Amino acid sequence: MQHEEQVRVIRTLIDHLDRGTNVDAGAIRKVAAADYTCPDRAAREWQAFFRDYPQVIGMSGDLPRAGSFLTVNDFGRPLLATRDADGRFRAFANVCRHRGTILEAAPRGDSTRFVCPFHAWTFSNTGALIGVPKPDHFGAIDKSCHGLIELPAAERHGILWVHPQPDGGLDVPDLLGGLDHEFATWDFASLVHIGNDTYDTPMNWKLAIDTFGETYHFEKLHRDTLAPIFYGNVQAYDTYARNHRMALCIRSIDLMRSMPERDWDVTTGAFPVYYLFPNIQINVGANAVMLVRVYPDADNPDRSVSRVSFYARPAALAADPVTTRAVPQSFAEIIRDEDYVAAAASYRGAQSGLVNHFLFGRNEPALHHYHNTYRAALGLPPLAIVAA
Repeated sequence: MQHEEQVRVIRTLIDHLDRGTNVDAGAIRKVAAADYTCPDRAAREWQAFFRDYPQVIGMSGDLPRAGSFLTVNDFGRPLLATRDADGRFRAFANVCRHRGTILEAAPRGDSTRFVCPFHAWTFSNTGALIGVPKPDHFGAIDKSCHGLIELPAAERHGILWVHPQPDGGLDVPDLLGGLDHEFATWDFASLVHIGNDTYDTPMNWKLAIDTFGETYHFEKLHRDTLAPIFYGNVQAYDTYARNHRMALCIRSIDLMRSMPERDWDVTTGAFPVYYLFPNIQINVGANAVMLVRVYPDADNPDRSVSRVSFYARPAALAADPVTTRAVPQSFAEIIRDEDYVAAAASYRGAQSGLVNHFLFGRNEPALHHYHNTYRAALGLPPLAIVAA
């Protein structure tokens, strides 16, 4: 984040603290409970937001060197991501061109060659078919026409993007919607991958996204965990087309009041949380970054899976590896054990048929914004206003 913007964000948070205010969305809006529970809506979202839309699959640290690979199976396309000898990130359908067998079963590793477990057809990490056993028995085949199916892929600002469709468009600056320059300042490309978690939860995927959309709940739900670290119900909030950035207020912001602005670092007093449409959260700390990818279970609204990946700044990892690894993991476990438990309870409430809508308050602008972006993408009207 540019220093001028860091100063603006910190000033905004301090002003909210001093005046006892928060970001104001301008109205209370309501969302139908059926938006979370309806199977038809779930099927439309699956197709529009996951099968036919570019996906973030990780960060550069997931492919740390030439020969690294990564497999993904979260949006209806078995995917194999590789880094070739020239350092280029590439993505392929993880499917053998002989009989359609899944080619690589491991979640990640290092290999320049991928051998099908069925008949041992062999492919390079550039997707080329380089080996067919017993070619005199199998018959003549043009290897150049039977390489792995390549998918559009881009690596920008340390983030790995793939389009699930071979003919899909992939314009990352456009997808970032005004965040392109800001993301360039974070040096995500230098981050070291330090671990993963998976949270399989009985709730609609949008409820998982909702948990990241406000800090109104901190003083109650997180009173013993995050509330001692953060000021709840205080944030700076900015939108970037379909995306947004929330800056949560860390209590150490009080120390910054006596510091000259030229020495301000936003991560001392704030915790930037980026939302990238439709399902990505990037939480940026001083020493570590957490990437959360939230997926529905195809056309089933009753289940979602969150893939959580942790990355560390190399200097922090070298100086204090234990703490650097522990902090993001602990934060994620709070999301799993507190936020997602509460969100799953909300889903049970939606399923009960006893309430027909939920409310988004004036102090919950992110909920207004990204629900309206979902709705606009599906050709639906904005959320209805309950009270201005």
